[in-house]
Amino acid sequence: MIKEKILSYMLEEAYKPLTFDELIKKFQLEQQDVNSFKNILDEMEKQGEIIQTRTKRYGVPERMNLVVGRLQGHSKGFGFILSTDPEKEDVFVSPEDMNGALHNDKVVARLHKGGARRREGEIIRILERANTTVVGTFEKSNNFGFVTPDDKRINLDIFVPKSEFNKAQNEEVVVVEVTRWPDKRRNPEGRIIQKLGNKHNPGTDILTIMAKYKLDPQFPKDVVKEVDTVPEVLENHDLQNRKDFREWPIITIDGDDAKDLDDGVCVKELENGNFELSVHIADVSHYVKQGTALDKEAYERSTSVYLVDRVIPMLPEKLSNGLCSLNPKQDRLTMSIVMEIDKNGKVVNHDIVQGVINSKERMTYTDVKKILVDNDEELISRYKGLVSQFKSMEKLALILNKRRQRRGAIDFEFPEAKVQLDSDGFPIAIVPRQRTIAERLIEEFMLVANETVAEHLAQLEIPAIYRIHEQPTSEKITALNEFIHNFGYHLKGSAEKIHPKILAELLDKIKGEAEQRIISTVTLRSMKQAKYHPENKGHFGLAAKFYTHFTSPIRRYPDLMVHRILKWIITGKMNGKRIKYLEKTMPDVGLHTSTQERKAEEAERETVDLKKVQYMEGHIGDEFEGIISGVTNFGMFVELPNTVEGLIHISNMTDDYYHYHEKTYSLLGEKSNKKYRLGDKVTVKVAQIDKNEKIIDFLLV
Repeated sequence: MIKEKILSYMLEEAYKPLTFDELIKKFQLEQQDVNSFKNILDEMEKQGEIIQTRTKRYGVPERMNLVVGRLQGHSKGFGFILSTDPEKEDVFVSPEDMNGALHNDKVVARLHKGGARRREGEIIRILERANTTVVGTFEKSNNFGFVTPDDKRINLDIFVPKSEFNKAQNEEVVVVEVTRWPDKRRNPEGRIIQKLGNKHNPGTDILTIMAKYKLDPQFPKDVVKEVDTVPEVLENHDLQNRKDFREWPIITIDGDDAKDLDDGVCVKELENGNFELSVHIADVSHYVKQGTALDKEAYERSTSVYLVDRVIPMLPEKLSNGLCSLNPKQDRLTMSIVMEIDKNGKVVNHDIVQGVINSKERMTYTDVKKILVDNDEELISRYKGLVSQFKSMEKLALILNKRRQRRGAIDFEFPEAKVQLDSDGFPIAIVPRQRTIAERLIEEFMLVANETVAEHLAQLEIPAIYRIHEQPTSEKITALNEFIHNFGYHLKGSAEKIHPKILAELLDKIKGEAEQRIISTVTLRSMKQAKYHPENKGHFGLAAKFYTHFTSPIRRYPDLMVHRILKWIITGKMNGKRIKYLEKTMPDVGLHTSTQERKAEEAERETVDLKKVQYMEGHIGDEFEGIISGVTNFGMFVELPNTVEGLIHISNMTDDYYHYHEKTYSLLGEKSNKKYRLGDKVTVKVAQIDKNEKIIDFLLV
């Protein structure tokens, strides 16, 4: 019995909740099918797709005035249930109605009846606990202690009996395992299982964030054992059925400090005026076999995580920085795509093969930029055999970029910065990241490779994983249109079927204008997030009909999955059994890898924000010019040129009473009519720093 049939029946208008025995009769099940039917119902109940009432009757939540979703907690004790249905409004839950649920738990809530402006409810069931362990600061007394969670969205301290201290000391950051969940009258209870160090010690801050997001730099023993057996040197059988690219002038171009070099490129100008671009990606699928301990661990992690001071890799170092890194002057296995591209940037021909390469040079963005832009004589002399190829690469990259612009790809230009640390992990500088022609040409080559692979898979109609970016909702586009109207701009066409070109044209129009920052920010906020999905739905932001991730299998699991699928196709091993396996697993792969990607981004951002706050501690009382980057009903955020952001609280704007205008993202003075809005320049003074909350308070000068 399939889930869809059960759901379809329960959603019928005439359906009234039935018992298990009544459902068996309804579906006319044979005795041998009863157990598997029960298992399906249990699984559906666990997922929140159906609900079993106190009278043991089954129904769907939406027909029973119930809602299922993830709880987003708040430091003040209330929360919001984010519905699994994106069309449905979030449900507010007061502190009295939480009933022992904590941030990120999957819950069932009963909606309150009444004419409230927003949906409100009471949590009646917890389907899945998210916080079996919690990271926080330990405070102890003689007979008991408490752990205050680092994540303020978990607003209850965790009680720790003296027998479970595990020698933890006062003000030590610890990991506590929850042994008893909270209820209306009591806090959760737990035992300390790991000590990370005193909260004031150097380095404890990053370890705290790693523990909070469950980022483990160590790999399980069975994974390490598996990797230890991998030979260091390629053998003859490794090279069978591979195209030999070892004589090609293939190079890698990466950042100065990169260690996992997963893409090599080579460009030739052909006699017919076209270009041949070959992109060679480390063949990680050769080493990470389906179903192994290594594969399962890579899937669980799904991505490498780039924290401010270290990398938590998806694969062990022997692979990520060794056998799968396209290090110069070493034979390496690849999945390679060779494309013929015409003068308009269109791929007119392509071939995807298993390859073996020997990279001629490990180039850096800095050096390539010095050769192409600064005409650095010493570097031109050192790499004289490659200079003409760099020039061909630049030519092709500009052609590809123009094609994307014509198509309507959206290119946001927000400043990025890198935090430089000393040997103790203390921030000593925040420097802007440069995006030069060297970064852009690799970017363009990876984009065209990803698009070509996606189109190749889509045309074969074989189940795969795509990188999709859906069109913004009509409500978001209507709101954006109303907002830019204040500046004399208007979006053409229908809000229901907006083309990315319309937004790209808007961003082009505002370049260099005073309102560029504000309109770019609001446009970005109107967009959906990109994600992994089994169905090719195109990529709105890139204005691409086909898009996947193929170019970074060392650090992204979806790319590894795409490689595996391509390998099965190339070697003739794609059969009915594998197609069924892909159809069944790809939805879960898309959901899991998208979730892990969000988690990694949050952790990365939190470590950077932490170091920015520490850096600004040395600038209390200093004045800076900044730009208003956010406006809310409680004040406004200001971003400095070094990308540090701080808050001017509305209570500190003492020259007038200010009111928040949501549609124009502005604060308006009641008497003075003075207006502060997104994108305005202001001068601020650093007033105070809260390291625990990672908050910087500014005052207007």
